[in-house]
Amino acid sequence: MGEVNRSFLSRFFGWLGKAIWLLCQALLVAWGTLVIYFSNLPWAMARLALAACFTLVSIWLLWLSRRRLAFTAFVILFAGVVAWSVLIPPSHDRPWRPEVGVMPRATIDGDRVRITGVRDFDYRSRNDFTVHYEEREVRLSHLTGLDFFVSYWSEGPVAHTFVSFIFDNAPPLSISIETRPEVGEGFDPLASLFKQFELIYVVGDERDLVRVRTNYRKETVYLYHLNSPVENVRRLLLVYLERINELADRPEFYHLLTNSCTINIIRYANAAGRTGEFNIRHLLNGLIDSYLYHSGRVNTDLSFEELRRRSLINDVAQAADKAPDFSDRIRASLPSAR
Repeated sequence: MGEVNRSFLSRFFGWLGKAIWLLCQALLVAWGTLVIYFSNLPWAMARLALAACFTLVSIWLLWLSRRRLAFTAFVILFAGVVAWSVLIPPSHDRPWRPEVGVMPRATIDGDRVRITGVRDFDYRSRNDFTVHYEEREVRLSHLTGLDFFVSYWSEGPVAHTFVSFIFDNAPPLSISIETRPEVGEGFDPLASLFKQFELIYVVGDERDLVRVRTNYRKETVYLYHLNSPVENVRRLLLVYLERINELADRPEFYHLLTNSCTINIIRYANAAGRTGEFNIRHLLNGLIDSYLYHSGRVNTDLSFEELRRRSLINDVAQAADKAPDFSDRIRASLPSAR
C-alpha cells in the first residue's frame, strides 16, 4: 500500500509540475503578445499583426516543434520583446487632455511652499469646462491634518483614492495620483500595465478634484478624516512635493500594480512614519476604507457601516456645487478623526 501511495504521489506531483510549467509558458506568451500589442509602434494594424505572429511562432516553438533548439529560440525571441519593452521611454511631449495638460511643480523655502500648476477648472458638464491653473502658497506650520477620499466608478473592489492636506489658514490642497491620458484616450486597466499612460500628480482645489467626481462624473465618493500625527502629515506632504518635482523633471509610466494611486499613497505614508505591513486591500483599493477602519486610522467609535454611511458626500457636494465654502460644507456632518 505504501508503494502504491508513493507511486500515486510521484505521478501527481509530476503532473502538477508539468501543469505549472505549461501555465508559466502560457503566461510568458500572453505577456509578450500584450507588450507588442500595446507597444510604441504608431500603426494599430501593425501592432496587431506582429502580436499575432509572436503568438503563433511562440506556440509552434514551445508546443509543436520537435527541434531541440526550439525552446532556445523562444527564449531569444522573448528576450527581444523584453528588451523592446524596457526601451520604450516615457515622455512629457504628447497631446495631453487639458485635465492633465500641466505638470505641477513645488518650490520649498523653509516653512513656505509655492506650488504652480494647481488645477481649478470651472465645470459646466463633465467635458465642458474652463481651463484654469493657478499658483498657490501654503505654510507647513499651518498644516493640521489629512483627509482621504475613496471614489468609485461603480461600487466594488476597485476605486480611485486621493488625499487632501488640511490647513488652518488656507483651503485644503488635494493631490490625486492619476494616469496622464492623451486627447481621445480613456483609462484602460489592462493597457495601464503596459506603458500606455504616463503618471501625473494632479494638484488642485477640492471644488475641482472632488466636485468633478461627485457632480459631473457621478462617481460615488467617500471622505474620511485620518488621525495621523501632524508631524507625519507634514513629512508626507514633503514626500509628495519631492515626487511632484521628480515627475516634472523626469516622466514616468503609470502602472496599475506598482505605480498607481493607493500603492503610492501607502508607500509615501511609510516614508512619512506609517507603521504596518502590506495588505491585499492596498491593491483591492475599493476596500481600503475597511483597512483604514480596522487598522485604527479613522474614527472607530462608530461601527464601520455607520462611519461609511456618514462619510458619503455626494448629496452634500451636489448641493454645495460652486459655493465658495464647498470644502467646509462637504465636511460639516462628517465624524471626527476619533
